[in-house]
Amino acid sequence: MTMPPQTNAPFTVLAIYKFAELPDHEALKAPLAAFCCAREIRGTLILAPEGLNGTVAGTREAIAELVSHLLTDGAYAGRFVGAEIKYASAETMPFLRMKVRTKPEIVTLRAPEANPARRVGTYVAPQAWNGLIAEPDVRVIDTRNDYEVRLGRFAGAEDPATTSFTDFKAYVETHLDPERDRKIAMYCTGGIRCEKASAYLLEKGFEAVYHLKGGILAYLETVPEAESLWQGECFVFDERVAVGHGLLVGEASLCRACRMPLTAADRAHPDYVENLSCPHCAGDARKAASAAERQRQVELARHAGIAHLGEDAAADAQRRKAEKAELRARSAAQSTGTRQRS
Repeated sequence: MTMPPQTNAPFTVLAIYKFAELPDHEALKAPLAAFCCAREIRGTLILAPEGLNGTVAGTREAIAELVSHLLTDGAYAGRFVGAEIKYASAETMPFLRMKVRTKPEIVTLRAPEANPARRVGTYVAPQAWNGLIAEPDVRVIDTRNDYEVRLGRFAGAEDPATTSFTDFKAYVETHLDPERDRKIAMYCTGGIRCEKASAYLLEKGFEAVYHLKGGILAYLETVPEAESLWQGECFVFDERVAVGHGLLVGEASLCRACRMPLTAADRAHPDYVENLSCPHCAGDARKAASAAERQRQVELARHAGIAHLGEDAAADAQRRKAEKAELRARSAAQSTGTRQRS
């Protein structure tokens, strides 16, 4: 059983997914959420008929308990054994709250014929990836969205310029041909998209379909930087924003107005105003107003010494509610005493 590595960082980040038959996913939601919340784990886990996907963070001990729970608890009947698991460390908690969601798919393609639990392409270990994508007859395709590709990609990889994974089907229809494209190698952040994309291509008649096992994150973790063909940083869906070789936190930041990842060049652009706008959303009055209001609320919360977002904010709100209730109770008691004395 894989266990989190020992680090000096206070938090361990777990990325996990597994394609598996999960018709009882709705019934699993509440117990899984309770298990995580009891251990102060935060992040998002998605349950769907096709399996489990998510990224969460907590203490090393809490994450170890969660992994053991998912792999051995009878409620899951061994269906998550063999899950793709990756760990990283974080100096601060990268998530605001804990959410367990149920959805039709753990990664949305809307192509029911693509069933990775039944058939997928050939897994390629990170150590063998360089050799594969160097072959002249291999088309290398990045299955992530355009804003992710902007931060980094493998040298020579094609960018389908998708804004959502469902767009990948149209890209296949217009850009790929099973008679012409004999070898296709795909990759994504953690392996889940390209695994499902490989199942889709096989159903469309493509024969030699490869995908990077564990995705970019596994590659950055295991392949030495001196040997790496990766260029740039890898976008991740939490407050770290991006990571580089060795899964060290990168330099990219996030625009708080439009949620686009920003490079150093973006932050040097005249349209960039910290917490308010960036080159991607400058001129959008609605987003500007929303960002300005959000920043005002942040400043008000900071001056008041309370949290603004997430479970810490919820705890602060609950504490203030209890204090008000206690104050009302004391006031009522005092009022009753005054009436009795009079």
